[in-house]
Order: sequence, then structure tokens, then C-alpha cells
Amino acid sequence: MIRKTLLTVLTLLFVHHVPAAEGEIPSKADKRPTRIWNRAGPLGIPPQHVTDAYPLSDQKNTGGWIKFQPMTDEFEGQKLDRNKWVLGIEGWKGRQPALFSDTNVTVSSGKLHLTMRKEKLSAEAEQLGYKDYTSAALHTKVRSSYGYYEVKAKPMNSGGSSSFWFCQDETPGWGTEIDVFEIGGKAPGFERKYNMNLHVTRTPQEKKHWSVGGVWEAPWRFADDYHVFGLDWGKDEIRYEVDGALVRSVENTHWHQPLFLIFDSETMPKWFGMPDDHDLPSTFSVEYVRAWKKKP
Repeated sequence: MIRKTLLTVLTLLFVHHVPAAEGEIPSKADKRPTRIWNRAGPLGIPPQHVTDAYPLSDQKNTGGWIKFQPMTDEFEGQKLDRNKWVLGIEGWKGRQPALFSDTNVTVSSGKLHLTMRKEKLSAEAEQLGYKDYTSAALHTKVRSSYGYYEVKAKPMNSGGSSSFWFCQDETPGWGTEIDVFEIGGKAPGFERKYNMNLHVTRTPQEKKHWSVGGVWEAPWRFADDYHVFGLDWGKDEIRYEVDGALVRSVENTHWHQPLFLIFDSETMPKWFGMPDDHDLPSTFSVEYVRAWKKKP
């Protein structure tokens, strides 16, 4: 059971999926990351895939990785492993107008699928501001922090979002979030953009939200094919990777709390715009999620 404070709920409503921006530093503020690198241009020659035992970017396991099974799932079989996953997000029904629906989360053909649909909603849902659209969300049962997290996925081919992120922490005095990717597969102007962000909503010293965002422009549309996306979450640095190549690194000044791993899809009227109804239903598919920890 997730015990979520009101502040965390508000974080999900108003912080997650804010377009990437560098926050200004107020007086008496926490230290912000200053060591930041962003890739410009193509990835180059990708690493050769040899084994599923280790991250694509470290096939020789120079990092000393050990598989972390609670957050690893190959999505075999015909239904979601409820020993590892929780449907929805407690305390939040989705970004309006799309309502999270458990029926939009399915497993088939060795993949996890999150679907967005155009469909009539109940009068009760409409009273809450949800209308005509449903989407999907799920998160792991366990929290985790430092480690390597890799997914092979294809975003939905519509203006609905396809997102992989970490949030919902219960560390007293802290509120943090890591957005590995937020992709608008067919949102005008966003089809090739790999949106990444780090959020802080509260610390023991500061209660003001700020974020450290970045974008990598791919030479291809993300919704056209499956790609491998990785997050190397270290104590000193957070590294974002696509197909085994580094696209962004940020000094880790704040992101040390254990968080849930989350997949979701949302309507984002203020960022991606609303999806074209002719593109629905559309599906965000995940072939696998794999997690590793460093050897003790």
C-alpha cells in the first residue's frame, strides 16, 4: 500500500511532466547540479548486444552488476505479474481529461501494453473533470534507488504520452522524482524529442519546486520502432542512455531516496496537445524492464 501525502499527490498533478527547464536558485537554496552534459547529434555506433545478463551499455559487466529481480520483468505469459506490479497510482486518477483505467494495462506476446482510448466515461468521472478519454498507469511494488534500469520499448503513435519515471517517495522531508523519458510519439514537434527531467519538490532546507531538464533530438521518430532506454542512477551522477549510448549526465545532488518505478500514459493538453481521435486507440509497449544493483 502506498501511503502518499497530499504534497506528493500535488507533485504528481502539477510537477510530473512539466516541460524541461532549469530552475532559478533562490536565496538560502539547496545546491543545484552544476555538472551537466547533454548530447547533440546522433548516437554513433551502438554497442553490440551479446547478453541479456548485463546492461546494453556494459556488456562486459565492468560495473559489477547483479540482477535486481523485484524490478525485472520480461512480461512472459498472458497476464501481469501482480507480485511485482500495482495498477494505477494511488491518490491520482490521471491527467485530465484522460482517466487511468486498469483495463488499459495488458500483457500479451511477451510485452506489456499501455493503451489510450477515446471512450465515454461515467457521470461520476466527468464530475471530477475526466471526459472522453482513458489511459493507463502501473508501478512496481517495491522502491529502489541506486542501480541500472533498462527498458526496451516503443512509444504510442499518437499525441498521448509514453513515460518511464520514478516517484512516490516517503523519505521524511524529501520529495524527488526522476523522469527517464516522456515521449509524445505523434505530438507535433515532439516526435523525435527525448524529454528527460529531474524534480525536487521539497527538502529539509527548501520547500520550493525546481527541476533540471534536458532534451535529446533523435534522428528518427520514437514511435516507429523499439529502442533500448537506460538509466544509470549513481550516488554521484545520473546518466541517461539510448540504445546503449549516453545522451545526458547530471550531477546527483538530491536524488538518493528509494522510489517506485512507474510506466504511464497521459493526455498532456498544455505540453503535447490533445491526441487526434483518429490515432486512437494507441499503445505504448514495453518488451522488458531489467534492473541491476552494484555488487556489495
